[in-house]
Amino acid sequence: MSTSVRTRLRFRGLLLSLLAAVFLAAPVVAHATPPQAASITEVTGFGSNPGNLRMFRYVPEGLAEGRPVVVALHGCTQNATGYGTDSGWVELADEWRFSVVLPEQRSTNNFNNCFNWFASADTTRGQGEVASVVSMVDHTLAATGGDSSRVYVTGLSAGGGMTSALLATYPDRFAGGGVVAGLPYRCAAALYEAYTCMYVGKNLSPSAWGDLVRRASSHDGPWPTVSIWHGDADSTVRVANQRELVEQWTDVHGTDATPDRTGTVGGYPHAVYEDGSGRAVVETVTLTGMGHGQPVDPGTGEGQCGRAAAYVLDVNVCAAWHLGQSWGLS
Repeated sequence: MSTSVRTRLRFRGLLLSLLAAVFLAAPVVAHATPPQAASITEVTGFGSNPGNLRMFRYVPEGLAEGRPVVVALHGCTQNATGYGTDSGWVELADEWRFSVVLPEQRSTNNFNNCFNWFASADTTRGQGEVASVVSMVDHTLAATGGDSSRVYVTGLSAGGGMTSALLATYPDRFAGGGVVAGLPYRCAAALYEAYTCMYVGKNLSPSAWGDLVRRASSHDGPWPTVSIWHGDADSTVRVANQRELVEQWTDVHGTDATPDRTGTVGGYPHAVYEDGSGRAVVETVTLTGMGHGQPVDPGTGEGQCGRAAAYVLDVNVCAAWHLGQSWGLS
């Protein structure tokens, strides 16, 4: 191997280490396994897997055919089982009767278990990690007799970035998505660009952001709805990314980035953006005072779900519950 090649490889390894360290700075947290998690099972041989991901799945006992599918993508240092349970998606699947696909990153792909939202090879239709996730969806639809018109995707942080990538590259496969503390599609297409996106945010025009989505597939609509949740005290992925996501997806939907309705969700500012027919196509929930993480509201009352953990924050509102409501899962 030449000196120049060795140098490039050492540099790339250093960048990967730095990025993972700053994306989620806390040490890896071991998640205790609750009773529901015993039914989260790993699925092998699920089909084409160019991204070399692991697949876990939760299917409630006795689930009828024709039910929705939710894909839930963990953040860095997290795992599929912990995120599926801590975020509230597994308990909601039991209550509302849908299946949950839980992709998991391998340390051989990213040593801190971050989905590679910044890598063009993993965020291009038919390639890498996005293609692996779609294979998991196809396997689950076949195994459960699920409704292919009611497939949704959501994720936290790096999983939020990968949610953006799945909505952009496979808009024909997802009816809606929830980006939590995530980033716009193609904010970064290589590792070295990721820092600017995370710490500052990249400022493009709405049409430029929209073009990145439109070029990602041959799809010409209808487009998935997008819900964007972000803490305004997030120092890991700056809240500026929420605004850029709004500009990206309102442009894709052919509308502007001025909210048509405002209010609150759980006491936090909520904005809704409608298309020309008056249909809500993009929404934001800005969690004032919240840092980097997934919002949850542990408990058994109406609207409560999830449990606090590393980067899963008890802020008295459960994002999973509100996303599920907006998608008609209940």
